[in-house]
Amino acid sequence: MEIDWTSFWAPLWRFLSVGLLGVGINFGTTWLLKERVRCPKYLANSLGFAIAVVVNYLLNRVWTFQSTDEGIAGQALRFAMVAAVGLVLNHGIVYFGHQKLKLGYYLSKVVAVGGVFVWNFTLHSLFTFSG
Repeated sequence: MEIDWTSFWAPLWRFLSVGLLGVGINFGTTWLLKERVRCPKYLANSLGFAIAVVVNYLLNRVWTFQSTDEGIAGQALRFAMVAAVGLVLNHGIVYFGHQKLKLGYYLSKVVAVGGVFVWNFTLHSLFTFSG
C-alpha cells in the first residue's frame, strides 16, 4: 500500500499555520487577561484557549480540511469534544510544569501547546473532519 504523502503534509502544514495563529490568540488573550485585567491565571488560560478554539474550528473547517460536511452542528460538537480534552491536557501540563517541575508559567504553557498540538491534529484528522 502506497502512502499519499501530499494528502498528509498539506493538511498538516495548514493545521500548523492555523495553530500558530491560534497560539497567538491564546497567548495574547491569556496575557491580556492575566496581566492587564488581573484575571486568575487559570481562568485567563481557559478563556485564551476557548477563543482560540473557535477561530481554529472555523479556519480548520474551511481551509485545513476543506470540509463540506453539512452536519456542522455534529462536526462542531466533535471539534469541541476534542478541544475540551485538549484543555484538560493543557491545564494538566501547565500545572505539572509550573507547580511540580517549577518551570516558568509561560514555558509550561509552551510545552502544553506542543503536546496538545499533536493530540488535536491526530484527533481532528481521524475523528472530527474524517467524513
